[in-house]
Amino acid sequence: EHNWSQALKYLESATKISRVQPDFNLAMGECYQHLGKLKEAIFHFTLVVQHRPKSSSGWEALIRCLYDAEHYAEAEIQVNIAESKTGGKPIFQFYRSAILFAMGKSKEALIQLDNALQRAPRLLKNFIEVNPVILQNQAVVDLVATFKRKRPI
Repeated sequence: EHNWSQALKYLESATKISRVQPDFNLAMGECYQHLGKLKEAIFHFTLVVQHRPKSSSGWEALIRCLYDAEHYAEAEIQVNIAESKTGGKPIFQFYRSAILFAMGKSKEALIQLDNALQRAPRLLKNFIEVNPVILQNQAVVDLVATFKRKRPI
């Protein structure tokens, strides 16, 4: 936490960095998120996607932060926007699945996870990173095991 606080202080005091630059806001958002200041992090990540609407990393940061803040309905909305702005990248299907699980929509979440695995199996680790506890869900474990038997990840 100390390093994140130092990084935040450095960024706040930097005079040669434009505060509207997406990279500045991405760094600020990451610092705030690691410090548990999710409202501030969401603000900065939102600025990133406003200035760079095709930035997958900006959208991922925003969606993960919304997920961490348990703003699942908003995260789902942002996943839809991210998909449309970034050309339907499969990572967002994994995020949608995680969000749907968090919202208690397991059936729909499993369908999304299955589709995401078909499209980009190597991104499964990103799905698990969002919520490692998901591996305690037997339906998820069964789906991943079935998929791995058919096609090694």
